[in-house]
Amino acid sequence: MEYKSLSRLIYLAAGLLVALWFLHEVLQVILLLFFAIVITIVLNAPVTWLEGKNIRRPIGSLIVFFTVFLCFALLGWMIVPKLVTQVRLLITNLPAYLENLNTRIEKWLGEYGGDRQSAKDTASAITALPSVSTIINSVGQYSIQLFRNLLLIIFFFCLVIYMLINPRPLLELYLSYFSERKKDKAAEAFSYASKMTIGWMWSNIVAGAIRAVIVWFFLYFMGIPGVWVWAAVTFFAELIPKIGFYIMAVPPILIAFSISPITALWVAIFYLGSDEIIGDFIIPRIRSKTMKIHPVFILIMIIAMSSAFGVMGAFIAAPLSAFIKAYYETFYRKEIEQEKHDKNIDRMLYRK
Repeated sequence: MEYKSLSRLIYLAAGLLVALWFLHEVLQVILLLFFAIVITIVLNAPVTWLEGKNIRRPIGSLIVFFTVFLCFALLGWMIVPKLVTQVRLLITNLPAYLENLNTRIEKWLGEYGGDRQSAKDTASAITALPSVSTIINSVGQYSIQLFRNLLLIIFFFCLVIYMLINPRPLLELYLSYFSERKKDKAAEAFSYASKMTIGWMWSNIVAGAIRAVIVWFFLYFMGIPGVWVWAAVTFFAELIPKIGFYIMAVPPILIAFSISPITALWVAIFYLGSDEIIGDFIIPRIRSKTMKIHPVFILIMIIAMSSAFGVMGAFIAAPLSAFIKAYYETFYRKEIEQEKHDKNIDRMLYRK
């Protein structure tokens, strides 16, 4: 009897280890699946609108999907040539930018560090280009990674189009995991999360466009090379609230520093000031009307998800916050007496 119990325990432990190993291996696919669900929810809004106009769902799904695809293609046709031209100029002028940056760092370290040779060595180490062999190896690795990412992108779009054309079996499967008395709440939670997810996408489009236009005009006025590149990446940086904007600010600041320290200072002040004004006053008002989630919770989710899963985790952090909020409020949050609730908050806030 004890032998059988021990055998079952060993098999259970082995099965658990295999399951954990498999989960770790397919974790990237699970995150991609969740992001595909988010995009499907966003695209479902215009599809259901077309259904209200007596257009069958498969046809409406194809219309919406290829309309979005054509919009991106048109945007790429208008912007990509400018991006390619400016990226080429940036690459061509990169040695000159690095040399200027190297000279300025060397001068700054020499003035404040005392040892001229040590300053020169430090500056060279900061701005040094990698060796040819390192570049070749990196190109080979990036080529393999690019091919893998291309397959994932194809897989991603296939998921979206299949879920968009025929979502009912998937929703039936989702509801089947809940008992009869909880099915209504499950449907309510999913609907609530869908509304917040659509609001998240709209807020990203509006906020990204505002930031991109402001960045383009300012960098063009300052004479920073590659304004179309930096405006484009600023638009997509809004998918990662707060953190993405600061990450995208680093390259133009470095290029500005290679031109002039004063120029770099002005560019840094601009990015910091615009993020504080737009990010703290305009964008929260946009998101408060669409997602109704406190920025602190979103930031915590972004830090946690990006630390655990990298860039993909940062991308899905905000919509995941919407799902967590929707399901928590639907299933677990109890009805409260608002007046008494406000009094308790005032007691904590004002130490009464």
